[in-house]
Amino acid sequence: MTIIRSTLDTSGEEALAARKSMLEALDAVATETMKAVAGGGPKAVDRHHARGKLTARERIELLLDRDSPFLELAALAGYGSDFTVGGSVVAGIGVVSGVECLLIGNDPTVKGGSSNPWSLRKTLRMHEIALVNRLPVISLVESGGADLPTQKDVFIPGGAVFRNLTRLSAAGIPTIALVFGNSTAGGAYLPGMSDHVVMIEKRSKVFLAGPPLVKAATGEESDDESLGGAEMHATVSGLADHFAADEPDAIRIGRRIVARLNWHKSGPSPAVTTTPRYPAEDLLSIVPPGLKAPFDPREVIARIVDDSDFDEVKPRYGSSLVTGWATLHGYPVGILANERGVLFSEEAQKAAQFIQLANRSHTPLLFLHNTTGYMVGKEYEQGGIIKHGAMMINAVSNSTVPHLSLLIGNSYGAGHYGMCGRAYDPRFVFAWPSARSAVMGAQQLADVQYMVSKASALAQGKPFDEDGAQVVRHMIEQQISAEAMPMVLSGLVYDDGIIDPRDTRDVLGVALSAVHSAPVRGTGAFGVFRM
Repeated sequence: MTIIRSTLDTSGEEALAARKSMLEALDAVATETMKAVAGGGPKAVDRHHARGKLTARERIELLLDRDSPFLELAALAGYGSDFTVGGSVVAGIGVVSGVECLLIGNDPTVKGGSSNPWSLRKTLRMHEIALVNRLPVISLVESGGADLPTQKDVFIPGGAVFRNLTRLSAAGIPTIALVFGNSTAGGAYLPGMSDHVVMIEKRSKVFLAGPPLVKAATGEESDDESLGGAEMHATVSGLADHFAADEPDAIRIGRRIVARLNWHKSGPSPAVTTTPRYPAEDLLSIVPPGLKAPFDPREVIARIVDDSDFDEVKPRYGSSLVTGWATLHGYPVGILANERGVLFSEEAQKAAQFIQLANRSHTPLLFLHNTTGYMVGKEYEQGGIIKHGAMMINAVSNSTVPHLSLLIGNSYGAGHYGMCGRAYDPRFVFAWPSARSAVMGAQQLADVQYMVSKASALAQGKPFDEDGAQVVRHMIEQQISAEAMPMVLSGLVYDDGIIDPRDTRDVLGVALSAVHSAPVRGTGAFGVFRM
């Protein structure tokens, strides 16, 4: 039998402390998430409703199939910045008329849905997800264009939004624009570059320049409707493919467009699924507070894979890295999970071989991060840790099966890269509230900085201020500790969302379903492995 036998005692002191710490972290994440849900705040929402309009989230809810899940992505974009959390965009994966789609909706309650640097970063990430996973894109448009005070950060890179829409279309991936309000200036190209366009009577306004700018530029007198109203675009310019009576009608038409796409997934279908043998609630009790002690990733695996069934590979070799096969919501996966944090040469070689095997069998890979990086020291350098770590990174870099990454604990240094960090193009990256990620641990980085400054002073024959150096050392440690926190990284859109551990199986299930919208194929072509 390959069923994982759990030894987790959820009533023990360590488990209770882990649960308490995780729940506190989840509360902090929920507080910030609610800011994104609130959009521009109660007054802005009331004003929007008073105009007879729905919010972005209400529009998405009506667009989705009844009782189907919606996996919101990058909900904390912009956290820690001067902008509203969420980047004034609501985005995620949901099922519309039986088809998994990538939905991107401007939030008009936040500065009229204008695009700021975080809106742009989030939108570009969504396009990337749609393109690589072959997901139809539905844009719910209501935007005043660029947030003008930040135009220097938006204008140049912002052109990629329009480029991406044309690339999606060229790849045969449908793009649909439902225009609920203003779509001006650069925003006019959102419907202009979409395959299917729906506009609403007396609501949609699509023009490169509004009446005041036209007056200033050309002296021409015009009004909104004749310049860019839905009636004009439906009868004169031809930009509108469908003319809706109101917002619910536009949503109805949008659903019919998707229903008529004749869209089919290109990847294999899932097998019959079986729930894990252990409750998801236990996942709160596994990761120790502060990550001060190791934990067994098999306890996590047992609570997310089908029937808690896991075929481990090389369990007695390179035991700091767990590798093996399972299914998750019926989809086959190969899992790589850090057990004791440090990656040695054996773990790196084991990972490289396992990744090759996954590519031979066209099996997606799931990386569960809890690593402090590759082992350092004279013995390990002489033993070839660099070339072995490079072997693992080579395999990850050139693997073509879909990769999913979940940061559970530490994810530091080159170990983050070897475990398919964001720079290595995993299809999706999620994090638990317990995750930490940086170039190295905060204490280690502060110690390095202290030793370098001391050595520099001594080498130059200068006096060394020990007290001052200790103050700086403490400040650096505090800074790196803060920057390694998951909400900071999620705010930078370095992951696709912080998730409740109890939702892990279902979140990964939606992600796996999405990646199977595209073909799932491995490769035999890797770079030169230094042996």
